Amino acid sequence: MTTAEYNKCVDDHSDGVYRFILKNIKDEDKAKDVVQDSFVKMWDKVSEISYEKSRSYLFTTAYHTMIDTIRRDKKSSSFEEISYNAHSDSKEYLGLKEILNEAVSRLPEIQRSVVLLRDYEGYSYEEIGEITNLSESQVKVYIYRARVFLKEYIGCLENVI
Repeated sequence: MTTAEYNKCVDDHSDGVYRFILKNIKDEDKAKDVVQDSFVKMWDKVSEISYEKSRSYLFTTAYHTMIDTIRRDKKSSSFEEISYNAHSDSKEYLGLKEILNEAVSRLPEIQRSVVLLRDYEGYSYEEIGEITNLSESQVKVYIYRARVFLKEYIGCLENVI
């Protein structure tokens, strides 16, 4: 495919691909990202794709990119989405939960992310490194620092209860 054919493909199919992705994930920003990633992937293989097959290739690539995005988003849930154990919902521990939520919210973003992935979601250090694009040793350092901060912030458990 030539550059002119690629540009024509962008003009002809970008709106259709965007609508297709938007209907599936219902998030405009993520849909735009998926479409852009799809066109980048297509550009990387522009010499291997014929113009006649460009629409099919583009929709297939957009679909697979959308699936990857959905899977990645499922793995990285926010702290508010984490469900608590049904046994911990008793009235006497309500204050402890609030203190823990406050402590976690005071962590720097990267420390909060790695601690939640490790302690709440159960990911391994290696998996957290892949998710956050950090080395395994960096993940361990951030988790250690976050735990030290949480320990100092919460203090002795008897003082909290």
